Amino acid sequence: MLAYVIQRVFQSAIVLLVVGLVAFSMFRFVGDPVDNMLGQERTQADIERLRTTLGLDQPFPVQYYKFLTNAAQGNFGVSYRQGRPVSDILMERAPATLELAAVSGFLAITIGIGLGVFTAIRRNGFAANAIMSISLIGVSLPTFLIGILLIYLFSVELGWLPSFGRGETVDIGGWSTGFLTQSGLQALILPSITLGLYQMTLIMRLVRSEMLEVLRQDYIRFARARGLRERAVNFRHALKNTLVPVITVTGLQLGSIIAFAIITETVFQWPGVGLLFINAIQFVDIPVMAAYLMLISVMFVGINLIVDLLYFAIDPRLRADRTAAH
Repeated sequence: MLAYVIQRVFQSAIVLLVVGLVAFSMFRFVGDPVDNMLGQERTQADIERLRTTLGLDQPFPVQYYKFLTNAAQGNFGVSYRQGRPVSDILMERAPATLELAAVSGFLAITIGIGLGVFTAIRRNGFAANAIMSISLIGVSLPTFLIGILLIYLFSVELGWLPSFGRGETVDIGGWSTGFLTQSGLQALILPSITLGLYQMTLIMRLVRSEMLEVLRQDYIRFARARGLRERAVNFRHALKNTLVPVITVTGLQLGSIIAFAIITETVFQWPGVGLLFINAIQFVDIPVMAAYLMLISVMFVGINLIVDLLYFAIDPRLRADRTAAH
């Protein structure tokens, strides 16, 4: 087990280095931040002075090495646009994105697994077929279009929910949360549904497919032949074995929720790190863009590492195969 953990951690570190290199290389083609930071009356001397101050006159390997060493210490430099430490800006924006991702992930997992089990058990029923048909909306429509439709229905036409913003927040130990205010909870409903709908339908269809496969296995027939109740067969035996492959996909989808929050935050003007990244692209704010991509990469790699370890701990076949290999 320890050797497997060390191997996965080493692979994760390699992935982060490669992602950081690719991201930092791409920013060279986004534009020159000096053009946005200086006025029209700038001189060549002003340009050279600012490039020296920002370290943009140094070779690319030197810039990348300094970025990695500072990022490892939590220092992502100073925002070209705001003139503030990037780490402080991310700490201000992170609570909004993490709360949105947490609610979306919770809805996607709980409702997705619940509907997946229901549609598998009642696969020939009218309700199950209706749910499967409606779920095509979540798979087919793009996220931004779902958000616009929800805004039009619940904000414009019905006037029940706010169409943008985060509502009122409460600061608790430096963490701003909208869970403790009515307007904050109302503002969270539409973005969380928009962000989690695709993942929910994907998890639901995966659970249904896997559970239908498990229900055809011989040990399920033996369990029924022993006289076990249908509830015990479905939830104690079938569901437990269904969730083993679902864990991997669910973990990847949780990472996707955080990464693809950019679209949802843009549609709803949600003040998170995704919207911050979009604004940083417009102003060629390289430190903010690099910090955002590294942050998302760390989350993705961390979630994948946790999923791999859980998968290794839950599935005895992996432990048996690894033991046999040694």
